[in-house]
Amino acid sequence: MEKSISSGLKATFLVHAIVGIAVGLAHLLVPESVGNLLDWDMADPAYRLAGAATIAFGMSSWLAYQADVWEKVKIVVQAELVWTVLGALAILWGLLDGALPTVAWLNFGLLAGFAVVFGYSYSRA
Repeated sequence: MEKSISSGLKATFLVHAIVGIAVGLAHLLVPESVGNLLDWDMADPAYRLAGAATIAFGMSSWLAYQADVWEKVKIVVQAELVWTVLGALAILWGLLDGALPTVAWLNFGLLAGFAVVFGYSYSRA
């Protein structure tokens, strides 16, 4: 019998999909407006690329949310772990280096939080 997906992991996929798609769309479509709101210079076109990647990860979580067994979502959880751990480390590096504004702690917290939840789910499976 195939192992089903826990309700906690399903909820994580849904929250990650909503947050990822919303943040990704903002960075892809209106990075300067987001930057002005957060007092963060996002004029660099790389923010649009980061937005596109964030949308892609959000969509993968949406697709995983619709799945019903672990084997169908295992690779998504593995990819999310890589993305959230490395993303959190990159943001932390920028914060400690002084290259990012204080509001980037929110990004760090989101990525680190998702890394913990995805890591916990992976370890339990």
